[in-house]
Amino acid sequence: MAYEAKTKATEVDVDAFIAGSPKPADGAAVCALMRKVTGLEPKMWGPTIVGFGEREYDLAGGKTGRTLAMGFSPRKPSLVFYTKHATGWDERLGRLGKHATGKGCLYINKLADVDAGVLEEMVAAAWRETARL
Repeated sequence: MAYEAKTKATEVDVDAFIAGSPKPADGAAVCALMRKVTGLEPKMWGPTIVGFGEREYDLAGGKTGRTLAMGFSPRKPSLVFYTKHATGWDERLGRLGKHATGKGCLYINKLADVDAGVLEEMVAAAWRETARL
């Protein structure tokens, strides 16, 4: 039995959303990076999350749900990354640059604060592990 998630894929135009976001240049750059890594076109998930791919997850009672496999949101205070904490996550965080982490999220104030190569490594590693699920 499937669970009905609150955050669902929508038909909102991703590029228009990013252009109107608080961080349009950084949002466009992250979107291009995730397009490159995943080989997928993005979809909006809810009103503020740009997502790539879908994955199923298990819930209590034998239920399952569907959510984005990987994504980000270009919010005013920071870019929020929704990615798997892939093998080597902590080591890469040590090389990334200025960032914060929260429950399942990576926060970057602006892309200029971090090493773009390390960020790409993190996204690529997360995608490889997510794609195996």
